[in-house]
Amino acid sequence: MELVSYDPKYRQKFIELNTAWIKNNFGFLEDEDIKTFQKIEKEIAKGAMIFFALENSIVLAACMTRPISKDTWEICKLATDEQYRRQGAGSKLFKKCMEYAIENNAKRLFIISNSKLKPALHIYQKYGFIEIKLDDYEYSRGDIAFEYIVES
Repeated sequence: MELVSYDPKYRQKFIELNTAWIKNNFGFLEDEDIKTFQKIEKEIAKGAMIFFALENSIVLAACMTRPISKDTWEICKLATDEQYRRQGAGSKLFKKCMEYAIENNAKRLFIISNSKLKPALHIYQKYGFIEIKLDDYEYSRGDIAFEYIVES
């Protein structure tokens, strides 16, 4: 398995993987999802990165990390192709996103998720994320959030 950074040739695959993941788990895309998909290149230009897990040139999974303030980064849009789940691609991409954000001066990493996504929750906890409470979870499907404070 090879991890590669964003290339426009994978843009549509990122959208397809995430659309399928979201619709399969929650039934519909939210406005925030659509906005993210429409401004991928703008996010990349502002420092964000999307990583892809490839095997034999096939995209297995994708994950995005993006700055949301000076030293806080979000990890989002982690999705794995249904036929390639449980091969470790999601975990490896998540770790790669963490490393990228930290290399780019993140002091805090942040995630909004849903409590029914047990495999994703396991990944967050595996890498040291701690559950936090929010007043606004941004998405109607968001009911749980996590953060990771980077040690100095």
